[in-house]
Amino acid sequence: MKYLVTGAAGFIAARTCQMLLEQGHEVVGVDNLNDYYDPRLKELRLEALRMHPGFHFQRLDIEDAPALSTLFAAHRFDAVFNLAARAGVRYSMAHPEVYLTTNALGTLHLLDRMRAHGVKKFVLASTSSLYAGQAMPFVETLPVNTPISPYAASKKAAEALAYSYHHLYGFDVSVVRYFTVYGPAGRPDMAVYRFIEGISRGKRIEVFGDGLQARDFTYVDDIARGTIAAVRPLGFETINLGGGANPVELRTLIGLIEAALGKKAEVNHGAVHAADVKATWADIAKAERLLGWKPQVSLEEGVRATVAWHLAHADRAFAVNEA
Repeated sequence: MKYLVTGAAGFIAARTCQMLLEQGHEVVGVDNLNDYYDPRLKELRLEALRMHPGFHFQRLDIEDAPALSTLFAAHRFDAVFNLAARAGVRYSMAHPEVYLTTNALGTLHLLDRMRAHGVKKFVLASTSSLYAGQAMPFVETLPVNTPISPYAASKKAAEALAYSYHHLYGFDVSVVRYFTVYGPAGRPDMAVYRFIEGISRGKRIEVFGDGLQARDFTYVDDIARGTIAAVRPLGFETINLGGGANPVELRTLIGLIEAALGKKAEVNHGAVHAADVKATWADIAKAERLLGWKPQVSLEEGVRATVAWHLAHADRAFAVNEA
């Protein structure tokens, strides 16, 4: 198969590309290589992908409709994985327009080029942030009509656009909602990496709130496997990809990082942000039923692998822009 993967230099997309290539597929990866965080990390991910002869990369922004038209004219894609996105709840508060144009308008551009070129399968990466305020564990049938951040709102818009193209043009759509993804080469603005960086260097780490916030942490390899499994024909389905077990408190995560590093954390407690969710917890029964998927990597194993990767690349100063 030949697949288009957007956001190919990103954390989850790069791992998805790697797995697709290892399965023998041809992958066309696009990314605009923006500087939300240090582009050197994105280049590091691309280095590994470029070792595969079946990988073709083009620097391209999915907001650029003419460039997408040229790309679709040059290739016959069997499916599109739209993993390009502006991520991060807090950053979306300061730059809401960027989130809307990338996550919603960019999705629309992809869907319309698919329509024009007869590509019918669309896998859309979405987020557990849509479930804010709902009863846990989060099940896909819950209404998600009250997003509490521009990030979540932009992802809701992308999901709605995908459904409209399913309804109007018969697209086969899989929406995969991710739950707190972590792992080697992850985004440096996320809590796991801020904690590893701070503790490893003997710096105080910032925890917003009391540390009792809980997340359904999911290892990146498990997420990539589930994303690829979702390329099968499903009609239109929204599917949670999460750890599935009881959510883990941040203070427990910090303890696992301390154990992996052999160092104790010094913690500052800051104010809770209005857009923060107290807890996330995925009901993954639908993923098991439709995709035969469930997570395989424990949090303990995943944290050890993430810490090991970080220490091996500690000489690279991967920075994140602050809002």
